[in-house]
Amino acid sequence: MRFFFKLASAAYISGIFLLADSPVLERLGQFNPYSLLHIPLYGILTLLLIFSFIPMTQLRSNSVAHRSTQRHNNPMAQLPNNSISRFLVVGLIALIFAIADEIYQSFIPFRNASVTDVFLDLLGISLVLIVFSKYYKKSQKAWGL
Repeated sequence: MRFFFKLASAAYISGIFLLADSPVLERLGQFNPYSLLHIPLYGILTLLLIFSFIPMTQLRSNSVAHRSTQRHNNPMAQLPNNSISRFLVVGLIALIFAIADEIYQSFIPFRNASVTDVFLDLLGISLVLIVFSKYYKKSQKAWGL
């Protein structure tokens, strides 16, 4: 299942970059005067990255058996067992793509890079991380961990 989310994340990131100079964005810009669509755009990206880098068993259980079987297949297994740090790494990855997207837009005619857009991207990333970490903490309590 993680492979599907990794593929979806790669397709989503590719879509963000490939559609950056699309004429559709010009028409969509009429309905998005304050660039508020950056919030859900990068919120969805963060959610896809969470599901692609943090296994569902990790999200449900933090037992030794699950950690030992996932250590070989999970590139994030080298991080501390604190899942909050793993969420922060996912958020950092999403933020790096947000900054790279704004840099890329600075080279596209009739588009400009904006620090405000990066802050809106960060807001979307942060909202998903906060909501998902709260869900994670509740599930840990429910599982008695």
